[in-house]
Amino acid sequence: MRSTTRLTGAAKKTVERLLVAAGTACADYQDRVMRDLPCVKVQCDEIWAYCFAKDANLPEDKKDKFGYGSVWTWTAICADTKLIPYWFVGERDAGAAYEFIHDLKNRLKHRVQLTTDGNKSYLAAIEDAFGGDVDYSMLVKMYGRPTGIEHHYSPPVCTGATTLRVTGNPRPQHVSTSYAERANLTMRMGMRRFTRLTNGFSKKYENHCHAVALHFMHYNFCRIHQSLRCTPAMEAQITDHVWNLEEIAALIG
Repeated sequence: MRSTTRLTGAAKKTVERLLVAAGTACADYQDRVMRDLPCVKVQCDEIWAYCFAKDANLPEDKKDKFGYGSVWTWTAICADTKLIPYWFVGERDAGAAYEFIHDLKNRLKHRVQLTTDGNKSYLAAIEDAFGGDVDYSMLVKMYGRPTGIEHHYSPPVCTGATTLRVTGNPRPQHVSTSYAERANLTMRMGMRRFTRLTNGFSKKYENHCHAVALHFMHYNFCRIHQSLRCTPAMEAQITDHVWNLEEIAALIG
């Protein structure tokens, strides 16, 4: 926002209000059009970030208060169209899983093959939302500690994975969370507030949600996917053209 104020001469509060309006408009628009989607292979994952401060550094009056400390973004991605049909920003618990999975289910047209990581919160949520009308597997990965002098800043090393069939008849060759994990990398590369070991983290939960909505609007409607040669929204037949930033700005108001 500071760089935008320097480039345009607008006040920082003006820029912030515009971003809030744009984030709200993008979230509302995607909520409205992401319906009856043709997805048949869906992968889900969660990505960590934090608001205000990390859990260990929170002042006493902010501890155990939602919107401060760890914040998780739950995402779903269609393995064929690469569309992000739904996301949810909240905690990493059963309540968040319930809301995320139920809203996701209501956006799908067909029976899907669903793959998640080993988060047990998914089990009850998927059973309640889909019943038996889903082919569901868990991909449980095992991690070990990284070695070397920089291990403190390195992510854990994946040492193996186990596939667990939970419901239905999922096809083994499609049991994967690779697209969801790659989408998480795109988020970390595209949104500085998700970048680790920087001072660009979100200071307010609400602004964090607006930034995520803007990111997925650009990802779904503006960014041409390398393997598709079109945007995910075009591949899913939600739109017939590549959106530009002027069209996104026109959603405001």
